[in-house]
Amino acid sequence: MADAPELKLNFRGTCPDCGVREVHLPAPLADAGDDFDWQVRDYNGFRMFMLEELAARFPERKRWTPADLEVVLVEVMATILDQLSDMLDRVAAEAYLETARKPENVRQLLEFIGYDAVAVAKSKDQLSGELQGDTAVSALEDYWSSHPHAMVQAKRDGPWDIHTQKRMVTTDDYALRLREHPLVVNAHAWTEWSGSWFTLHLAVIVEEGMKLDPAKGVPPVYNLDLKKSIINFHERVGLVAPNLETIPPPSVRMILRPYTDAFRMVGQEVILRDPQYIGIYMAISIKISNNHFQSEIRHAIAQVLGQGPDGFFAPGRHGFGEDLYSSDVIEILMALDGVENVCLNRFKRIGNQYLNRVDAGFIILDGLEVAVCDNNAGEPERGYYRLKLHGGRRG
Repeated sequence: MADAPELKLNFRGTCPDCGVREVHLPAPLADAGDDFDWQVRDYNGFRMFMLEELAARFPERKRWTPADLEVVLVEVMATILDQLSDMLDRVAAEAYLETARKPENVRQLLEFIGYDAVAVAKSKDQLSGELQGDTAVSALEDYWSSHPHAMVQAKRDGPWDIHTQKRMVTTDDYALRLREHPLVVNAHAWTEWSGSWFTLHLAVIVEEGMKLDPAKGVPPVYNLDLKKSIINFHERVGLVAPNLETIPPPSVRMILRPYTDAFRMVGQEVILRDPQYIGIYMAISIKISNNHFQSEIRHAIAQVLGQGPDGFFAPGRHGFGEDLYSSDVIEILMALDGVENVCLNRFKRIGNQYLNRVDAGFIILDGLEVAVCDNNAGEPERGYYRLKLHGGRRG
């Protein structure tokens, strides 16, 4: 250690009160040397460092063999230090999302940035929607342990998700966010001046052709998969899941309203509206090849022109104000096996005031109009078609 400085009081001259204090500082200490390599993290590095230290302290010894007790102790300590370094690296790595490997740490880090991994896993059917609380958390961590690729995907999706704009700010945001809801197939947003402020209108096409408000006495019907998707979606966005088991179940408007209220701008009035469905009438003549049954062709036509997932008039297949072309109808019918020729005799809107558009080749739609053709005898206003089959085999 350095010596304390020496203080001396010198009186120069004849005045006994005029002294000068002088301080004599000790010689400065030499710089402390540091010959330890702080980058050493493995067994070989620790072993080499300790052997070099032994050789420096005992220069008279010229030979060190693996059987020497000193070398054995050095190797044992190098092994322990290597294990401790690995433990230190693992502990430090668990503090960061990119390098964390334990499912519980990854889930907590994702939760810190606002990513609900449990709700997302439920929406992807990786977990049962009935699991709640700590049980769901444990189930997720067990799933990630047996499916590491799912945890890696969550680590990638989490940072992207927090940078995604979820608020409904611009007009396009309202339509975009609403399309993410499992009930909504398509949405269109626009603003109108009400005289005092701008009102935002949202027209939505709902799954299975349902309306926002069902007809009196006809409650909405949600299948099991749709119920599960709705509940998982509301949990994922942080909303209370609607109770779909009530009698009657809540309407589509009652399910969508809390979602829009949670993410809309404060003070923004939002009105949900149904599209204006335009029923289409078609008269079709089809020539069938001799080796096909007419019943098969009739069933196939009902599938391709129906409202199923691959149907031409499936909800959301046609957008708002999208014109309907006769060539598209002929194309999908000609693609069926057994169909040799297709003749479209009538192609028009429902109603005597509308003209046949076969010659024009398209039906003009505008605004919120959406073409439908349910072919339901109980609702002719929603469109229907008449088939006349030629050739083929009876039955």
